Amino acid sequence: MHDYVNWLRHATPYINAHRDCTFVVMLPGDGIEHPNFGNIVHDLVLLHSLGVRLVLVHGSRPQIQARLAERGLTAHYHRDLRITDGPTLDCVIDAVGQLRIAIEARLSMDMASSPMQGSRLRVAGGNLVTARPIGVLDGVDYHHTGEVRRIDRKGISRLLDERSIVLLSPLGYSPTGEIFNLACEDVATRAAIELAADKLVLFGSEAGLLDEQGRLVRELRPQQVPAHLARLGSSYQAELLDAAAQACRGGVKRSHMVSYAEDGSLLTELFTRDGSGTLVDQEQFESLREATIEDVGGLIDLITPLEEQGILVRRSREVLEREIGQFSIVERDGLIIACAALYRINESDSGELACLAVSADYRHGGRGDELLERIEQRARAMGLKTLFVLTTRTAHWFRERGFQPSSVERLPVARASLYNFQRNSQVFEKAL
Repeated sequence: MHDYVNWLRHATPYINAHRDCTFVVMLPGDGIEHPNFGNIVHDLVLLHSLGVRLVLVHGSRPQIQARLAERGLTAHYHRDLRITDGPTLDCVIDAVGQLRIAIEARLSMDMASSPMQGSRLRVAGGNLVTARPIGVLDGVDYHHTGEVRRIDRKGISRLLDERSIVLLSPLGYSPTGEIFNLACEDVATRAAIELAADKLVLFGSEAGLLDEQGRLVRELRPQQVPAHLARLGSSYQAELLDAAAQACRGGVKRSHMVSYAEDGSLLTELFTRDGSGTLVDQEQFESLREATIEDVGGLIDLITPLEEQGILVRRSREVLEREIGQFSIVERDGLIIACAALYRINESDSGELACLAVSADYRHGGRGDELLERIEQRARAMGLKTLFVLTTRTAHWFRERGFQPSSVERLPVARASLYNFQRNSQVFEKAL
């Protein structure tokens, strides 16, 4: 009794800290099959009762494999990703559907003399994940294997506000009505980033990240992760660690790796000082500011890969030094991770948004939107009425943010005369 009272007293600060926070919890299909699954459900119910806003993402890999075996089908992979042809997609839908029903049934229990008594939970879901096809890589067609394009942040937030547990399956839907098989780690990471979650919790078979001697690494920073990934090679542990680091880079404060096989690992990780798994903690400083001449080197490092891919127009160091005052940047712990420039178009009340770039490691964290807002603020302060942008690859992104299709003829004369017909950029404009 004394140990119980002492634990509860020491857990009180964490109980207060977690109340009204948003946690995204990823449980792979192996964890659902494990005998400890029932205890994990009880612990999730406890978190919900303590005021935590829960998004549960489940996997389905072993269940899909079992259905393929039942139908005499062979699983095919490329770059460690399942190739989802038509018959495989049928197995995916069957496995995911049955798993979802089983999880909802577990969360609906209200048995006397059990941890579920009086819980009366509401589990909600729906078409909350928009996906797109991976397509063809190395000549291999992935068919119905996809990746997350968008998370319905507003829809999920509304369900959480209503005190529902949101259940996300590893399936996504396209605007054309197609169904795509997704990696549950991808769904969980993107959901955590888009929701600006306080925590991402990733269940795996191990207690967390183990070092070369098999000892648990209790805490590390995102910048320490690459060295561990190189050591782990191609493994599920590496996938979890990479997902944890991606979430932190995307703005999630803390990511946790815990074991689905250890009873109480989730509660120990969240409500004790030492925890039970591995914590990836974001403690880096990030700021949005105007660029100075000292930033030229960092800008070159950021935009050169995009210039080599033909996404951005090439700019020499001399040009960047001369035009550095046009740039706004996002700096994170001394590293420039995003930039955008605003150019006033001569003899007009218009401006051009140019060189919008975000480092590949820090996309999906809303930094592009922050930069766009900063550029629009600067443009209004300059008295500009219209903002133009020319792009070859991101037309949909600008359209979703209020830019309308335009044309070279709509550009002010001073800018139209410089239009590069070889690049054949699409022109968009937005009234300020």
